[in-house]
Amino acid sequence: MDETEFWEIIDSTREAAEGDPEDQADLLVERLVQLDPEAVLDFARHFEARYNRAYRWELWGAAAVLLGGASDDAFDFFRCWLIGQGREVFEGALHDPDSLADLLDDFDEEIDGDAEDLGYAADEAYEQLTGVVAPDLGLPPQAAEPEGTPLGFEDDTVLAERFPALWERFGAR
Repeated sequence: MDETEFWEIIDSTREAAEGDPEDQADLLVERLVQLDPEAVLDFARHFEARYNRAYRWELWGAAAVLLGGASDDAFDFFRCWLIGQGREVFEGALHDPDSLADLLDDFDEEIDGDAEDLGYAADEAYEQLTGVVAPDLGLPPQAAEPEGTPLGFEDDTVLAERFPALWERFGAR
């Protein structure tokens, strides 16, 4: 599976789920079980590589603005959600996290920003196909610390200065 096919699967499941991350995860499993096990592992590698790329302090700060704070787990689930938003949103957010203010149509704290189940979809599909747990993907582990310079997530002034567009649109709730 190449990168284009990976993003096509992400996009088609998001659109079919009408943006609901839980429904998208269910649809993703349904789509992946139609593939052969090696293709599912390829999908998992693409997902995991992007998940690790998104381990950045700047992105964690943007998540804190959108979510009204972001614990370790919340940021993990946010990164899954971000991948689920598709290539344009994902790459845009990595390039400039404040651009999420323009890239996101809307953001509902009740359903958006948390897509833990997307992170497990390939594992679930692989297990359904083979009856065994997915093997190690052979990727380097996530870094011990996020890339970049840590931000003061608890300081609204820091967040508002660093992410002015996000703060104006989503931060002052």
